[in-house]
Amino acid sequence: MDNRWCTACGRMFLPRPQSPRQTYCTEVECQKERRRLWQQAKRRSDPDYAGNQRQAQQSWLLRNPAYWQNYREQHPDYARVNRERQRQRNGRKAEAAIAKMDAWTPSTPLPDGIYELRPQHVGPVAKMGVWLVRLTVISEPSRS
Repeated sequence: MDNRWCTACGRMFLPRPQSPRQTYCTEVECQKERRRLWQQAKRRSDPDYAGNQRQAQQSWLLRNPAYWQNYREQHPDYARVNRERQRQRNGRKAEAAIAKMDAWTPSTPLPDGIYELRPQHVGPVAKMGVWLVRLTVISEPSRS
């Protein structure tokens, strides 16, 4: 059998005779990459597999609730780099207009009072959980 180029690292390797279509060498990192890509493709193509993976992850998280807090405490360099990367991501988001799902900051706050909400059906809405409503003042608070 002829030597091949490893798909992950790009080095030459001799495939095993038992695996004639082998495309990854036997290096640990290359095998991890092969398994990662296989799992990614499997999750996309098999909803049952993806659901089982989600359930396993949730079960593990319930058994290990403080894992990430402990990990960050034990790996301060990881936490520092992660904070820096998050600041960079936040900076990129600030440049673009971002619509928040649950936030509303009107320029002038609505006065206290009793309002009636009526649904308004005006074209397609591209956000989940959004209501278009008309606010009508029914009564204003009495001033004493």
